Amino acid sequence: MGFPLAISLQRKGYQIQGSTTSEEKTAVLKNADIAPFLIRLNTEKISGEAAAFLKGSQLLIINVPPGMRGNSPELFSSKIEKLLPFIEKSTVKNVLFVSSTSVFGDAQGVVDENTLPEPDTFSGKDLWKTEKLLQANPHFKTTIIRFGGLIGEDRHPVYYLAGKSNLKNGKSPVNLIHRNDCIELIEKIIEFNYWGKTVHGVFPYHPAKEKYYINQAVVKNLPLPHFENSDNLSQKKVISCVIGKGLLFAFHNPIE
Repeated sequence: MGFPLAISLQRKGYQIQGSTTSEEKTAVLKNADIAPFLIRLNTEKISGEAAAFLKGSQLLIINVPPGMRGNSPELFSSKIEKLLPFIEKSTVKNVLFVSSTSVFGDAQGVVDENTLPEPDTFSGKDLWKTEKLLQANPHFKTTIIRFGGLIGEDRHPVYYLAGKSNLKNGKSPVNLIHRNDCIELIEKIIEFNYWGKTVHGVFPYHPAKEKYYINQAVVKNLPLPHFENSDNLSQKKVISCVIGKGLLFAFHNPIE
């Protein structure tokens, strides 16, 4: 989502500086008139041009894959801890941290921005720790935006689930959002100076996973996924109590 977001903000008149961990992608950023900076977040240190990257900027958007999957997951919170001194010494006044609805446990039921997260996974617990680290820092104001599962023209969970068997939690509600709505929601937060807040970015339509993904497989002419008949362990439904109220935003891209 980072590159399309940068392009959209650029078209609205913002001057964009972008970070990447790949030498090859610096050319892509440069060709799009985005000032490229090679930066790598590690649990031990920050490698690259972090100070130069932040110089002169008033807003930092942190939209970085946490890297907490696989056999050797890293603590994302430790990486952010190493980044904090650079932000504190910079001109950055506001931070927007792209988080995830995984900070809520599967058994928490209906949750909104006022619900205290009770994460039940390693990644969820560390993201929750990262959110608190950023929002507690007095040197800048942080808005947390928790997105549901991301879909778009080139990505959809059904492509991963198609044809699979014994899938669990078929009666659980889906919590998804289209990438275009993600970008527009971020832009609204910036436009309205909605800082020091927490926002949930999830489309307000929550059909059961089994019904939704079977329907999507039919629409996209994919092999049907099969869900096992078992106890439904996940009842998490993520809603927003600030969108349309404190934050004037309307969804335009349905997940259907």
